[in-house]
Amino acid sequence: MKSVSLIVVCLCMLAAFSVVSAGIGRYPVSPAAILSWMATGRSVDANVPFILLNIRLPRLIAAITAGGALALSGAAYQGLFRNPMVSPDILGVSSGSGFGAALGILLSLPVAGVQIMSFTGGITAVLVAMAVSRSIGRGHDSVLVLVLSGIVISSLFGALLSMLKYVADPLDKLPAITYWLMGSLADIRMSELSIVIPLVITGAVPLMLISWRLNVLSFGEDEARSLGLNTGLMRGVVIVCATLVSASIISLSGIIGWVGLVVPHIARFVAGPNHRILFPVSFLFGAMFLLVVDTLARSAASVEIPIGIITAVAGAPFFIYVMKKSSMKSW
Repeated sequence: MKSVSLIVVCLCMLAAFSVVSAGIGRYPVSPAAILSWMATGRSVDANVPFILLNIRLPRLIAAITAGGALALSGAAYQGLFRNPMVSPDILGVSSGSGFGAALGILLSLPVAGVQIMSFTGGITAVLVAMAVSRSIGRGHDSVLVLVLSGIVISSLFGALLSMLKYVADPLDKLPAITYWLMGSLADIRMSELSIVIPLVITGAVPLMLISWRLNVLSFGEDEARSLGLNTGLMRGVVIVCATLVSASIISLSGIIGWVGLVVPHIARFVAGPNHRILFPVSFLFGAMFLLVVDTLARSAASVEIPIGIITAVAGAPFFIYVMKKSSMKSW
């Protein structure tokens, strides 16, 4: 019952944040005007419906989806590897997506083409890391080999990305690649969200359904097998679903760091280590966090600040504080 109450409170907080965020911008709209328009479908100011529906609502939905998905993916990876230092890019999804997007920009593909290339690059990097781990992991610690394989593949795709940046036109392509790598939700359209959100749901729903199995896995590999859990299959399902979720978001927004690393810690302090509660709370906390960050990014200065910069500035000192306070005792 306590867990249900916590989720309800988080949903109410997210709704309140959404109303406030929708009213902030170059053309401010009061929360009362937003609620009145939502309730009646009419507004005294004729500009309000257009601004909310065509400009702020797509970005608001994108921020909620991206923040929640990255936090959920981070919580899944941390639970799977039983390591608080793990984030969604541990197996190379970020570097692979960055390489794919940079290649798409270099080839002058349209926005949809860049997003497809980014998604394909992220999925490919993780699949290669899993294949390398499987080929050399026999007789060794499978989790350790998988993590090391992910680090190697991430470095490889990072080097390929650097090569593309080196050969890119410094007056045209290179600025576009650099800006994409910093992460942004500007110019998000509902047509793009209609493609990404089903992919996120496809990965997020199985993670929610098998979250209790991660509780079993937290006892250790041997104990989980003795309780009848197929650890290899479980690991594969979690990796595929979490990668699908994170790669979908990265292809839409670019690389937004720290959300998948920091937010699950905040959720764990509030909800505890039970993954059945931790996963939905992480999603809601991530949605609220990125919604606040995106609001700051588009309203704090005259020029929009890339989201990745704000998440890094906020995330790094907070994570140091978390490590100092917890000393990783919960792990």
